[in-house]
Amino acid sequence: MSSLSSISEALGEIDGQISDLFRALSNGFQKLEKIKESSRQSRQLEELTDKMRDCKRLIKDFDREVKDMESRNDPNTNRMLNEKKQSMIKELNSYVALKKQYATNLENKRVELFEGPNEEVGEGNVLLASSMTNQQLVDHGNQMMDDTDQAIERGKKIVQETINVGTETAAALKAQTDQMSRIVNELDSIHFSIKKASKLVKEIGRQVATDKCIMALLFLIVLGVIAIIIVKLVNPNNKDIRDIPGLAPPAQTRKLLSYAN
Repeated sequence: MSSLSSISEALGEIDGQISDLFRALSNGFQKLEKIKESSRQSRQLEELTDKMRDCKRLIKDFDREVKDMESRNDPNTNRMLNEKKQSMIKELNSYVALKKQYATNLENKRVELFEGPNEEVGEGNVLLASSMTNQQLVDHGNQMMDDTDQAIERGKKIVQETINVGTETAAALKAQTDQMSRIVNELDSIHFSIKKASKLVKEIGRQVATDKCIMALLFLIVLGVIAIIIVKLVNPNNKDIRDIPGLAPPAQTRKLLSYAN
């Protein structure tokens, strides 16, 4: 619960309530095993069914809270929350199956109590029926039909609850499958963006290297020109640089003018 509280206070509170309900369900089913009377077992089973309904509602609230936070959480957090929800659904389904088992056992006990005297009496039951009036036979038949209808209704409720749990489980699995598909698509997009960015960085690196080479070459040229100028200023009669245009010493010009005079 503490880890969920660090993610969301609402999730931590819901998780705590669900944990309390699961603890109460576990203790309730242990108590149910020790109860011998069918009526008390039925009441205990109804109380446990109400707790399972509350647990189911809280799991739905947990799922809504997770979906609202999905865009703000990282993929690892979303995966952890979905696994937590699946664990809750699985544990609730185990209690639902246990409740169905006890309900079936109770129903079988009722059928045995209803049919037991008939089996013990055997052929004497025919004599008993023959001694009953028509109205008593009709009332007895109506009572049997009512008991049968009640048993059928209980069976329908159990089947409907099973269908509802299966439908909700299928919907939850579909939602998780869709979410996993979205996560995979996002990962593909991120991978493509990373490859594109890496290629762009390499191109920029090559361009920078080329620019550095050009700058280094220009720098060498400037250094060479500066060196030539310094040498010319220091030693203007250096024969090695007389052939460079613009750097030849003006001494010859003065000699030519003296010859002309």
